[in-house]
Amino acid sequence: MSDSPTPAQRPLLLKRLRPNEVCEHLKRDSRLIVAVGTTEQHGPHLPLGCDTIIVERLADELSVEFQVLRAPTIEYGVNAPTVTPFPGSASVRPKTLHRLLNDLVGDWEEGGVTEFIILTAHGSDPHQEALSTLRTKSARVRTVDIFSVPRLVAETDPNVPVHGGEIDTSLLLHIDRELVQLDLAQDFETSKAMARRYHRGARGGIPRTSTGSLGRPTLSSVEKGETLYRVIFQRIASRIFRDH
Repeated sequence: MSDSPTPAQRPLLLKRLRPNEVCEHLKRDSRLIVAVGTTEQHGPHLPLGCDTIIVERLADELSVEFQVLRAPTIEYGVNAPTVTPFPGSASVRPKTLHRLLNDLVGDWEEGGVTEFIILTAHGSDPHQEALSTLRTKSARVRTVDIFSVPRLVAETDPNVPVHGGEIDTSLLLHIDRELVQLDLAQDFETSKAMARRYHRGARGGIPRTSTGSLGRPTLSSVEKGETLYRVIFQRIASRIFRDH
C-alpha cells in the first residue's frame, strides 16, 4: 500500500501545474502564496537555507489547508550585513529584490491573481521594505513576517533579533531535526544598539565576534519549535486566510 499523499494533501505548486489547471484554481480562489527566503548564515549549527526551509513548510501547509496556489520559492533576500564573509551566503540589494517581485507579481496579476500573500522569515527592514512596497494594478499585496506574531515561547527580549537563536533553531528542530547540529550552537548576547543595526541593515548587524547567529540557540528544543510553529500557523491562518 502506498503512503503517498493524495492530491488534496499536496500543496498546489505552480511549477507542477499546466496553465489550464492554474486557470481553474484561480476561478475558485484567486490568491497566490509567495514564499521568500534567504541564503544566509545563521551560525555553525544551522544550514544556510534556514529561513527558506521554515517559510516553505508554512507555505506548503497553508496551501494544503486552504487550497491556495503557491508560487515557486524565492530563495534569496536582503541579508543582514556581516563584518566578515561567510562561505555560501549570498544576498541581493533591496532594489533587486523589489524589482524581481514587481516583475513577477505583474505577470501573475495579468494571469488572474487578485491577491498576493508574501511570506518571509527574515525581519530586517531593507528586506521587509522591498517586499511591502510592491506595485500592482489592482491586486492586493499582503506581506507577512512570520515572526511578527506574539512570541509565546522562546525569546521575548526585544534586543534579540530572530537570527539563528532560540526561535528559528527550535522551529528547524521541529521541521527537520537532522539539519540542526545543536552541539555546534554558540550563544551570543546582544544589545539594543546591535538589534537596531541588525534591523536597519547597517554594517555590523552581525558582529565580527559572532559565529553568524544572535541570541541563545542552546535553549532550543523540538518541543518549543512544535509549539511555536503551531502558534505561527494558526495566527497566519486566522488573520490572513480565514478572513477571505
